[in-house]
Amino acid sequence: MSQVNFAYADPANDAAGLSLALSIFADRPHLRGQMRDDAAAAGFRIGEVADIATLVEGEARPLGDVVLIDCPEVGGAMLAALARLDMRAAHCGAQLIVSTHIDALDDVFGCLDQSHPQILVDPTRADRMIAMGRTMAHFPRLRLRELSEEDRLMLLRLTEQVGQIAERLDRLAAEPAPARRERSAQRFEAPKDDFAPRPLPGRETDAARLARAAAPDLPDPRLVRRVIRQRQLRARFFDGDLFADPAWDMLLDLTAARAEQARVSVTSLCIASGVPPTTALRWIGQMVEAGLFERIEDDADRRRAFVALTDKAADAMARFFADLGPATQWLI
Repeated sequence: MSQVNFAYADPANDAAGLSLALSIFADRPHLRGQMRDDAAAAGFRIGEVADIATLVEGEARPLGDVVLIDCPEVGGAMLAALARLDMRAAHCGAQLIVSTHIDALDDVFGCLDQSHPQILVDPTRADRMIAMGRTMAHFPRLRLRELSEEDRLMLLRLTEQVGQIAERLDRLAAEPAPARRERSAQRFEAPKDDFAPRPLPGRETDAARLARAAAPDLPDPRLVRRVIRQRQLRARFFDGDLFADPAWDMLLDLTAARAEQARVSVTSLCIASGVPPTTALRWIGQMVEAGLFERIEDDADRRRAFVALTDKAADAMARFFADLGPATQWLI
């Protein structure tokens, strides 16, 4: 294993009884040992280490502050156990780190909707170390050593970039259509009048109706799909990592799906991102926190869930394509 420099717990925490307790549930013995060694090296206090059957049996047992679970394959009993664990973690504040296989991702994602867990797909040891380090931010009582500059930048990059995207979409959604475009001449803006009659509760004013009508529609999904294909075409001639832009690729995919009135599974969205699933899941989590993506439960099957644009993000994407114009849409 390559050395992973991380934010190890301050030894002073052990003396003060402040180190984090960590539980491990995995069926593969070598993996349990590996996870235990890595967690101990990162400064966690190791609690229960057991196989998955321990969770499935349903016995209520104390949880660690952090719970590592490896379930590459899931059945009905395992999903029920994960759902119970998810509710308990949400209630007690435990942080879940669940690793699985891409084939089981939709099922695992669907049953973990309470505790905001970190989901990893076929993770490396480094992926698990990063996930364990991220849990430390949820426990302010800890004193942590300073991150190395490389690790600090790696961990902050997602939050910073998604925050910038959210701010730009907020501005785009709030801006009126540019005056330079002919359609802006037809935009109606109601004059401010403190003495104007107040609308009755539940009734929309004429100005509100006109403002809503002036908002552009979502672009033709065929156009968005063409843009996505054009972006993917670059990988035929250049290293795909040169153009990795998962947030934008996922925004485009969800925009097309919304225009098509289609639902997008988390697995499908991970594929659309063009990056490894574990990386894509981190991005999805950040986009949810930024108010750009939302989790949609399947009314027909409560065990399933989908990812969609929020209304704010959809409005911003509609305005973006409208302002871009048909002559330049191939550039994105």
